[in-house]
Amino acid sequence: MKNIVLFIAAGLIVLGAYAQDKPQGLNVNDVAPQFAAKDQNGKEVNLKKLGKSGPVVMLFYRGQWCPFCNKQLSEMQDSISLIAAKGATVVAITPEKPENIKKTIEKTKASYSVLFDDGLKIMKDYKVAFAVETLVIEKYKSYGIDFTTANGNNGANLPVPAVYIIKNGKIIYRYFDADYKKRPSVKEILTHL
Repeated sequence: MKNIVLFIAAGLIVLGAYAQDKPQGLNVNDVAPQFAAKDQNGKEVNLKKLGKSGPVVMLFYRGQWCPFCNKQLSEMQDSISLIAAKGATVVAITPEKPENIKKTIEKTKASYSVLFDDGLKIMKDYKVAFAVETLVIEKYKSYGIDFTTANGNNGANLPVPAVYIIKNGKIIYRYFDADYKKRPSVKEILTHL
């Protein structure tokens, strides 16, 4: 009996440690960490300045190679006038190198700022970054996707494709699902602006 209890306790510790490694994201009512980064046009985008003109919709996406990300970014572009009518600004953030961001722009026609998160600082501050497991890295390589080539010094790290709406320096909406195939609809985002 004592061995069974020790075995169960050890299992719970291992599971707890595993769960702590997974990103949890920030929550509604959390203060939004400030950042500044360059967009696809070389313009510095500063969250504090953006927030002065209204709500900011922040999208974290995995890369130009991800069809689910491209669909989401395209849908945001298709609805940009509806978002702007609510006084909001859209910003997308990725670990991809700038030359791959250009591919994203070509695929999605995004006219809003797309930021290269050099060093993963923004992704870490928003608690969405995670290291891709070795088996997954190898599987993606078999599809022709090399994270080191795509992300440069950011390596095999990706964000959970989260969406935050920030207003007056606070998070007022959060969509956070580790299943990269699931994304909030533009309609849902609009209802929270």
